[in-house]
Amino acid sequence: MSLEHKEVEAFSIKEIAVSFLQLVASGNVRQAYSSHVSPDFCHHNPYFRGDKDSLMIAMEEDAASNPKKELEIKRVLQDGDQVVVHSHVKQTPEDLGWAIVHIYQFHKNRIVELWDIAQPIPENSPNENGVF
Repeated sequence: MSLEHKEVEAFSIKEIAVSFLQLVASGNVRQAYSSHVSPDFCHHNPYFRGDKDSLMIAMEEDAASNPKKELEIKRVLQDGDQVVVHSHVKQTPEDLGWAIVHIYQFHKNRIVELWDIAQPIPENSPNENGVF
């Protein structure tokens, strides 16, 4: 008797972190949370309470205010169950944007913790290497 073996497509946590950001940037915040965030999620953004709903609502409000937001992933790094995503986010196509680093902690392929660090991209920087 033979058994049929179906391969289940498995996503790496790097792909999950990128998918989460792409969904949020495109305005699909609830889908990002339902697909990728653990029920016991917490975050460290200093501008909002540390719970899941506070950040999700803030992301929804930002998406509604900035429907032309652009996200460009520059690099994704993984160390064990942590993923770091370095990206360029622009609220509008004309905006210089922000250099943002998101640090994710995963458990069982779900985001359980998030840190984010951002800096605005200056119009005139003396650094010839740029922010990326």
